[in-house]
Amino acid sequence: EVKLGLLPGAGGTQRLPRVLGVETALNMIVSGEAVKSEVLAGLPGQKLFDAMAQSRESLLDEAVIYAKSVGGRDPADLPLVRNLPCRHPQGDAYFQFARNMVGGMSKNYPAPLKCVDAVKAAATKKFDDGLAEERRLFTELMFTPESLALRHLFMAERAASKIPDVSDDTPKREIKAVAVIGAGTMGGGISMNFLNAGIPVKMLEMKQEALDRGIATIRKNYEAQVKKGKLKADKYEERMALLSTTLDYADLKDADLIIEAVFEELGVKEQVFKQLDAVAKPGAILASNTSTLDVDRIAAFTGRPQDVVGMHFFSPANVMRLLEVVRGAKTAKDVLATVMGLAKKIKKTAVVSGVCDGFIGNRMIEQYSRQAGFLLDEGATSQQVDRAVEKFGFAMGPFRMGDLAGNDIG
Repeated sequence: EVKLGLLPGAGGTQRLPRVLGVETALNMIVSGEAVKSEVLAGLPGQKLFDAMAQSRESLLDEAVIYAKSVGGRDPADLPLVRNLPCRHPQGDAYFQFARNMVGGMSKNYPAPLKCVDAVKAAATKKFDDGLAEERRLFTELMFTPESLALRHLFMAERAASKIPDVSDDTPKREIKAVAVIGAGTMGGGISMNFLNAGIPVKMLEMKQEALDRGIATIRKNYEAQVKKGKLKADKYEERMALLSTTLDYADLKDADLIIEAVFEELGVKEQVFKQLDAVAKPGAILASNTSTLDVDRIAAFTGRPQDVVGMHFFSPANVMRLLEVVRGAKTAKDVLATVMGLAKKIKKTAVVSGVCDGFIGNRMIEQYSRQAGFLLDEGATSQQVDRAVEKFGFAMGPFRMGDLAGNDIG
């Protein structure tokens, strides 16, 4: 709920601290992250579950066995969560510490701090009084602009996956092997998305030195994840084993999807797509990572415009969730359905755009960047602009974004 600008209602903030302890419960409530059941089973304090099924297949049988084991007990003998003690040994000092920590990380979102207040009510008030305080805080949050916006975003992301004239039962093409043209910043990041999903990738460049740099960057990214404990070493090696490289377009003949991530110039794209048209197998999807160019003109460089689509990843491609899927005038429906399904597999939020200047993201960024430029004209420094925007809640300011992506495309 915190990710919708709310807090866990219906007694969630009052019951969980009684079951798991104040600190564990507060961490779960404030983060809103899913927690693995085996982690919960090992937490100190009360158990969150009385029993846990060993597998999805055995769930019903185990539930019946458990129900029979407690079915004959007097309900009066069953413990009620509301009657469990809920205190923190440091009292108000702990909750002030929690507010300071959460406030520093919540980027102006009000819900996380309200979650702290609700859990404090659980630890300092009677159960029914805590419920009343939780309800009051929940109602306050319901009408904040942040919650309204986050709920809109939640629904919009799901609506974006639906294409009016492409039904859910549209056949999808099988994607067993992917090729990426370009081993630079974008090409390497794009490749990582598919490696993470267990899909083999063949990366093509014009020179071996460029391939070597690209592979080194991918390794560096994975090694950073291993160092932070976000990726196991054996998984890192498994993913790298799925990556192969080539200097020859002919080696792309077996790819089911080929994504070009070359320099953003129509003449360069023309050379690439004419070569792809000559070597790609029938039915292979040919995708461009272009951020601004006309996908219909790119498709016209081939004899198979129905197989051409835009797949615009945002930098850094292995991190950013957004994927613009650009539908050309002749893009086949099964190509769209395939790419949208594939986006979910590689954990991207896909949004379909038509062919237009800047598609969706860059049309928005163009106005944003224009106003940032006007502020420079009026005497502000780039650092001042970035600081103000980041304080407002953006991950980074417009000038930092330009530094990261490159001013020619950012």
